Amino acid sequence: MFKKIVAAFTALFAMSSGAADVPITGTVASKCVVTTDTVGIYGNPTPSVLSTAAADAGVEPIVRFDVIRADYYKAVITYPNSFSESPALSDVVNWTGDVTVAEVTDPLMSAYDQNKINYDNVIEVDLSVAGSTWFKVESQADYGFDKAFPAGTYRAIVSAECIAL
Repeated sequence: MFKKIVAAFTALFAMSSGAADVPITGTVASKCVVTTDTVGIYGNPTPSVLSTAAADAGVEPIVRFDVIRADYYKAVITYPNSFSESPALSDVVNWTGDVTVAEVTDPLMSAYDQNKINYDNVIEVDLSVAGSTWFKVESQADYGFDKAFPAGTYRAIVSAECIAL
């Protein structure tokens, strides 16, 4: 009888030890790459304005999106609405900006300007054509009511993301 119980436990143990969890691992590489083409610079045309416009001695930042597969990604570009670094400011800063297509590798991409979605300080563009698109970002900060920006270094951030749909 004892031999039958030991044999039964051995059989159960042998059946359960035959099971295994086998992992499967995969890596997905994005088919959309975002790179900085041109770093922005604020010009200071009047004491109360900082602007990336060339007419104001600024440089508009340019971001390039390289898309290998069309219709799978959207560009989400945020122009600044605050400084990431600045001297102490005692008044309100009013921000304006825009994102526009600067250059394309396919003429169909020029429709991105007409088809973009704009909310707050964010621009979204469905990347419906494979290739490269360069987006330029306009940014302007107006300080107070005819108040001069204090001397110092001012930095702001443009956020550019490629989001999988």
